[in-house]
Amino acid sequence: MSKIVKVEVPDIGDFTDVDIIEVMVAAGDHIAAEDALITLESDKATIEIPSPQAGTVSEVLVKVNDKVSQGDVILTMVLAGADATATQAPEEQLAEPEQASTPLAMTASAPEPQAAPAGGSDMHAEVVVLGSGPGGYTAAFRAADLGKEVILIERYNTIGGVCLNVGCIPSKALLHTAQIIKETEEMAAHGVTFGKPRIDLKKLAGFKNKVIGQLTGGLAGLASKRKVQIVNGVGHLTSPTTIEINGKNGTTTVSFDNAIIAAGSTVMRIPGFPYDDDRLMDSTGALELAEIPKRLLVIGGGIIGLEMANVYDALGSRVSIVELTPGLIPGCDRDLVRPLEKRFKAFCENIWLNARVTDITALKSGLKVSFDGKGAPETDTFDRVLLAVGRSPNGKTIGAENAGVIVDERGFIPVDKQQKTNVANIYAIGDIVGQPMLAHKATHEGKIAAEVIAGMKSFFDAKTIPSVAYTDPEVAWMGITEEQAKVEGIEYTKGVFPWAASGRSLSIGRNEGLTKILFEKDSHRIIGAGIVGTNAGELIAEAVLALEMGADVEDIALTVHPHPTLSETFNFAAEVAQGTCTDIYIPKR
Repeated sequence: MSKIVKVEVPDIGDFTDVDIIEVMVAAGDHIAAEDALITLESDKATIEIPSPQAGTVSEVLVKVNDKVSQGDVILTMVLAGADATATQAPEEQLAEPEQASTPLAMTASAPEPQAAPAGGSDMHAEVVVLGSGPGGYTAAFRAADLGKEVILIERYNTIGGVCLNVGCIPSKALLHTAQIIKETEEMAAHGVTFGKPRIDLKKLAGFKNKVIGQLTGGLAGLASKRKVQIVNGVGHLTSPTTIEINGKNGTTTVSFDNAIIAAGSTVMRIPGFPYDDDRLMDSTGALELAEIPKRLLVIGGGIIGLEMANVYDALGSRVSIVELTPGLIPGCDRDLVRPLEKRFKAFCENIWLNARVTDITALKSGLKVSFDGKGAPETDTFDRVLLAVGRSPNGKTIGAENAGVIVDERGFIPVDKQQKTNVANIYAIGDIVGQPMLAHKATHEGKIAAEVIAGMKSFFDAKTIPSVAYTDPEVAWMGITEEQAKVEGIEYTKGVFPWAASGRSLSIGRNEGLTKILFEKDSHRIIGAGIVGTNAGELIAEAVLALEMGADVEDIALTVHPHPTLSETFNFAAEVAQGTCTDIYIPKR
């Protein structure tokens, strides 16, 4: 039987009462020998404490900011393998080794798996990937590169999933168009006047579709070169080793050694609305550009809703926005959202906050919308309504229960840091495993899953995942937000640089942006950052790298940035925090 052992702080030299600055594991994690467990920091060095053996973490007994010395217990763990010998803790009655490798929190409510269908399968692969979005195709291609035979299942006719076909990519093509339209209008203030744009919706949709075709076609070529077989249809797990695919040509049964679930999410709907009326759109419908409505209501002041508001405003619609919370882009610091709100208020017909839609009635003249909330009208009528209130994971629609895979009440599939579900040969990645529902998170998770299947010691251990609103102005943030730091009692210092003092920003006619960096008070290491302004989504990457590398305020302040650029505002914000910035005046405290 397996044994539980205590893992203690080893001999770390003359150091005692050393601060823990990072805990890198949690209960249920699978760890290999020499995997880092915690990071210690003294006034002389930073030390990573490795695991002496492989196993599964039972309980973590320390936390960040604890002080430890040699011999202090870090955690308890179940050793991998039945022949392991306990060195410090008594033997306990536990599960067999192959079950012990499953995160303990996942075993309580696992559904009973079904037996593989009689009659065998039509196809077999070492790795089956369900869903070909950014996470799915990345997982499939990485597994193929590592020598695995791969089948990639996609419900659309082309691979790329929601992101490439009806999401991230087409929306950015239209946002680029909107940006050009707005810039030509604003150039009048600088002495250059253009005529009113003539919009050909058919050609504009053609441009958008051409971008989609270039990317999806390129992915198909990459799949072919890697010998990844694509099967089109809707996949439904039927056992822990089989999946049924319903496509145009009937049903295909595929057996597999390992599966990676990358089935993504779907648009959330509010019950009772007239979804049979195509004037009530979701983001996919809005991207089809069926028409330019005279009046458009956007339900939801989050990223997707605001991006589409930008597009339709530029195309000529009078846009109103209704948001349930007190502000746009919930979860983002208010000082970052404020410049965006100011710009949106200048072009939006209405922005109703702390308000909600209670009913939509389809009339011949339009969609009659009923509201509830301070400042909102009792009713108003719009030519079209865009519903953008979030997305829901597809965990309950893929037959996960037939494979014995745990799915929570919201439709998410719990996984560990190696993307493993509670079923040994089934992995999950992307939207379906939890927030944030972002393509760049999914791609990294996809690589991890493929590498673990191939026998590599890979783990998802990103310190942060950046968020970007591709609005005008763009808003981007990463790490700990200032609001979060206040709620959690994290002591911090910050530097804020206003773009009104940026030569580059002023030269492109924009002065509303700002760059903000948060630093941990004692160590002065970066813990969060936010940017609002032109190309904020491109600029945030430097902050992410700084956090991953453990940079402190001095590292950023002393890094020479090119001038004049928007990127140097990141350097200036660090100088503000340091008290050395000469590009703005900082009163002495």
